[in-house]
Parts: sequence; structure tokens; C-alpha cells
Amino acid sequence: MAKEIERKFLVASGSWREDADGGTRFRQAYIVTMDDRSARVRLMDDQRAKLTIKIGSGAMTRDEFEYEIPVDDARDMMSKAIGLIIEKTRYKVHHHGFVWEVDVYAGAHEGLVVAEVELGAEGDTPALPNWLGAEVTGDPHYSNQYLSTSPLVSKADHELSYSPF
Repeated sequence: MAKEIERKFLVASGSWREDADGGTRFRQAYIVTMDDRSARVRLMDDQRAKLTIKIGSGAMTRDEFEYEIPVDDARDMMSKAIGLIIEKTRYKVHHHGFVWEVDVYAGAHEGLVVAEVELGAEGDTPALPNWLGAEVTGDPHYSNQYLSTSPLVSKADHELSYSPF
């Protein structure tokens, strides 16, 4: 059984871009969404697709099952999605032995920029980059599952202090 262990933060400045890769465009939608589980379909650069099932409501750790699926199947599932289709570009940033994923949202959530780091164990303590803002690990308002049913009200709600563009 696969485990997802991660910490999540708002992003306070754009200096992460100096070390970022070229990014991957994501479109993702939820087929099932419940308090402690979800099923999500994701398209990456319109070239690859994955189906992901997450179970659990822990702040840092959940069960995660992820499978490659045909792109056409993903598009068909997205047409049956619950709520909004999440649009974002994900950038990878290496920092002191950890890979940070910075998500720059578009569409209904434009202006939101979130960084997360996957950990090997809950006790891992990655060095925090200076471009991070407030930690939002465990805050359900920053889960993609929540965002799929809730458009961004305002940038101020997410304490952003810079424009990502």
C-alpha cells in the first residue's frame, strides 16, 4: 500500500523560479469526493493521464493509489467530474536534498501558489526555502479536492504577497 506523506505551504515570493524546471501543465478533476477519500483523474501536458485514489484524512499521511490510464479515458472521466476542473502548472524545485513541487493555479483559482514537499517519513525535517509563506498542511481549504468545489474568493484569502506572473 502506497503512502503519501507531505507538507504544504503558501508561497510568499517568486524567487523559487530561479531553480525551477520548465513545469508541467495539469488539468485534474474529481470523480468521487468524500470527507476521507477521493478519486481523481489528471491530464499532464495533454500527453499522459493518471487515475488517483486517496483514502484517509490525516494531516500529513494518506493512502494513495495511482495508475496510468489512456488519455481518452481521462478526458471522458473529466466530462463527468464533480465541480470545477483544476488548472495549474507544477514546477519542481530541488532544495537541500528534497524536491519541492510549486503549483501555480490558473482558471478559477488564478493567483493561488502553493508548494508541497513529499517526505519519506512524518519525522523528516526538510530545510524550508526562504520563498515559503504560511504552512497549510492539514488545512482542507488548500486541498485540490476542496478547491474543485470552491472557487477562489480573493488573493487576500490566501495571504499571497506577490504576483506569480
